[in-house]
Amino acid sequence: MKKIILFLLIVFFAFSCSKSDDKQERNPFLTDPAVSLNLNLNLPEYNPLKFPGNYIITTQGIKGIVVYCVSENQYLAFDLTDPNHVPSSCSRMELTGVIASCPCSNDDNKYFITSGQHTTEPDTKYPMQQYNAQLNGNTVVVSN
Repeated sequence: MKKIILFLLIVFFAFSCSKSDDKQERNPFLTDPAVSLNLNLNLPEYNPLKFPGNYIITTQGIKGIVVYCVSENQYLAFDLTDPNHVPSSCSRMELTGVIASCPCSNDDNKYFITSGQHTTEPDTKYPMQQYNAQLNGNTVVVSN
């Protein structure tokens, strides 16, 4: 009897696990470029990242990456290409405060760089492509 119960529990747990849990549908417009950045906070060009609310922009990623300082030990990194259409000559987003907006004339897509979500349609539009950003000593490591 114990073997049957154990077998049923194993079968139950095997079928209850899903690979798609917690994963969002893959964005068909964007690729996954290899990203590996080490931003040394001792260097003057990365000094703004020492202060919450500031950000820097790098040339890595698809159209550049914005790295945002949430707190003294928490960072966010998002690609600056508009995630809701194929990358083009106009799809590199521009920043105004914490809003990234696409300058393409055929859309009015705007996103929060504090979350990557679309400002008006977060449930129907793809979010900005996010990268891992972690503080390691005095260096912010951005990767995927």
